Amino acid sequence: MTRQWNTVGEVMTHAVVAVGRDATFRGILDTLQRWKVSAVPVLAGDGRVVGVVSEADLLTVQDRDPDRAEAFTAGEMMSEPAVTVHAASPTAEAGRAMARGHLKRLPVVDDEGYLVGIVSRGDLLKIHLRDDEDLAGQVRFELLAALSTERAAAVDVRAEEGRIVLTGTLPEASALPVLERLVRAVPGVVDVDVRALAPA
Repeated sequence: MTRQWNTVGEVMTHAVVAVGRDATFRGILDTLQRWKVSAVPVLAGDGRVVGVVSEADLLTVQDRDPDRAEAFTAGEMMSEPAVTVHAASPTAEAGRAMARGHLKRLPVVDDEGYLVGIVSRGDLLKIHLRDDEDLAGQVRFELLAALSTERAAAVDVRAEEGRIVLTGTLPEASALPVLERLVRAVPGVVDVDVRALAPA
């Protein structure tokens, strides 16, 4: 079975670098540079996410108080409460949260607020970078869920650079618009060409 790519947990990065409330300005800066990330979650002593420190937060502190910038800790600089998302959340939900907050990444937490991963804009874009074989397989799976096995088998699915081409026969012409909407809803599909015809 092909990957669904519908939830944050399916595209997130599991290995996450994080800091504690007491992390220093210099320590956070070094961490961002070492791991080539633009922000890090801040964890409480029990491991729950309490905030996020970003490059923008560091710059704000540096501009506001350049002489004392390096004395600040993560707890003093972080944006709180942290905007988080759950692994089971739809990828679209994460995308909307990033757009609303002008954020590049979100900590992914479990039901108790513990950090389990991180999802970035790049992770969400993986949906659109699926190879054609994977994408065609996902469309076939969706057709099987919507049609009978016999009807689904009568429709040939081909993917070309994210564009789905459907050929074959369907039981009735009225099903074509519904079929096209179903296929367009599959993450990663950029266009649909329905050439399937109802039998005479």
